[in-house]
Amino acid sequence: MSRLPFPVSAATLHASPDASFDEPFGMLAACHGRVQRSCALLARLVEHLLQLQQQPVDAMAADAARDVLRYFDLAAPAHHLDEERHVFPRVEAGGDAELAALVGRLHTEHRLLDAQWRGLHALLQPVASGGFDATTLPALQIAARDFIALNESHLALEDRLVLPAADALASAADRAAMGAEMAARRGLPRP
Repeated sequence: MSRLPFPVSAATLHASPDASFDEPFGMLAACHGRVQRSCALLARLVEHLLQLQQQPVDAMAADAARDVLRYFDLAAPAHHLDEERHVFPRVEAGGDAELAALVGRLHTEHRLLDAQWRGLHALLQPVASGGFDATTLPALQIAARDFIALNESHLALEDRLVLPAADALASAADRAAMGAEMAARRGLPRP
């Protein structure tokens, strides 16, 4: 297997060269890119573990598992809270019944993603510590597949419909307050 790239550092959990909290909707879109990259890393990790089978977990797999755990333990919950506080209520209040119904679905999917992550976390933690039991590999494979699939469909709806609608409904003052609150929650300087 090729090298498992792009370790996630504390800096990349909250910022991106092409996004800042001055443009909170751009920051949310950049977060979606990081979710996709973390899901891709998870998929490559599972493939790598399938190749290892009964062999001990190597350092590459342990590092990748720690990167995936770090992202979905730290950054993803903050991102969901951003959407729950700043995006979804704006769209629900915007007067479009179809979009409001879609937001209801996305609320439910956030809870489902959180539940799926808790199960996946428990399966990945031993990989990160190097003590992976290969008998759990089928469960990890299924959990990862389901988690990745739900993230993909969820992000597609948000990117295509919900984020643009919320952005169109937000004033400059709304964006400034949103960016400041998002940065403060992460312990970063206000924009």
